Formats: sequence, structure tokens, C-alpha cells
Amino acid sequence: MVYMPLEELLPKADYNSYSLVSLVSKRALDLANGAPKLVEAAANEKLVTTALREVRLGKVVLDRVAEKFAPVQL
Repeated sequence: MVYMPLEELLPKADYNSYSLVSLVSKRALDLANGAPKLVEAAANEKLVTTALREVRLGKVVLDRVAEKFAPVQL
């Protein structure tokens, strides 16, 4: 299992651990149902790990904090 620091994950879920678990589980279910991966992942990587990596990199965040992690347009 890959270590994912909570300090990097919780801001994407509005510092709410319940919301983080819900966000990651919903994203893992989306991936299981055929949604495209937003990060590169090994073929044998578990879907929950991929979902956690997507959250960590800011590719998947809660709607209420999305503007904090939106790319800046110049």
C-alpha cells in the first residue's frame, strides 16, 4: 500500500475526513465503472490507490473547495 499524507489530502475535502472517504470511494466506483483515469497508473494498481492519487494531485476535489485548486489562467 502506498502512503498518502493526510496533510495533502484533507484540504481537497474541506478538512473533513468523512468527506475525504466519501470522495475517494465515489471516485473509485467511477473508475470501476469505466471512467478514465486522470493520472498515470500501473496496470496492477488498485482503484482506491488511483483515486487517492487523483485527490492528492488536485484532479478530484469537493465542489465547495474546487475554486481553491482550479488552475490559474493568465
